[in-house]
Amino acid sequence: MNTTGAALLLCIAFAMLAADTFGAAAERRRVLVYTRNYVTNGKGYVHENIPFAVDAIKKIGSESGFDVDVSEDPAVFTSDNLKKYAAIVFCNSNNEAFETVSQRDAFRRYIRGGGGFVGIHSAAGSEREWPWFWQLLGGKFHHHPKIQPLEIRVVEADHPATRDLPSTFTWEDECYFLDNLNKKTKPLLVVDPNKVDDSKKKEYPGDDRFGNAMPLAWYHEFEGGRSFYTSLGHKKEHYQEPILVKHIRGGILWAMEKPANSELIKPEATEK
Repeated sequence: MNTTGAALLLCIAFAMLAADTFGAAAERRRVLVYTRNYVTNGKGYVHENIPFAVDAIKKIGSESGFDVDVSEDPAVFTSDNLKKYAAIVFCNSNNEAFETVSQRDAFRRYIRGGGGFVGIHSAAGSEREWPWFWQLLGGKFHHHPKIQPLEIRVVEADHPATRDLPSTFTWEDECYFLDNLNKKTKPLLVVDPNKVDDSKKKEYPGDDRFGNAMPLAWYHEFEGGRSFYTSLGHKKEHYQEPILVKHIRGGILWAMEKPANSELIKPEATEK
């Protein structure tokens, strides 16, 4: 083979390698971590854990092969922008997540097109006036007692969010009581509410609806997309604890996988 031919083959080889590398980079998945805490009267509680939780998710992404964008700006909720993301993580968000109907519609359209949703801790307090969001997340925040040790049980051990967790473990956290529950969610972690020190139990749940197994984390497929929620994670130190990191990693990775039967459902502009 002459020098010109060898050089040509070498150029072709480099071009193919570059194309493969570019293609791999183009296929790398992305996750949006959304942290908005907003109320019109300025009295909403903002968790100090947010930067620690964000750092933990960035580390998970680096180790698990996906990129992470972070925002607290509701303007990111457009249909064109959300197409970039395999999942949207409401990370200790609270209160008013959106400003406009079009932002809500873009988010709903994203879920109905097979998008993934993850809610962490106070995300259950986001969009307190939007029933559709409650059903997506799995419920609506009602109250929590003081931080205390909780005896938590895994009830579905083969899910990615629980696969690497012990079957039972003690975890000091706020025990979230949610109402307006979506009955189609599948519990992953539960606690016995009868063993929780809570002066408001008579107010809610007020009965034996949970028995000895009140859900603290769950998952479900919802209107074409996937949704995972965990109420764990109040303390900033929690986001360096292997149990919570493994739990969140599994939840995100599960939510990122598009359901096989997902189909776009067009929402009505005025749908609540």
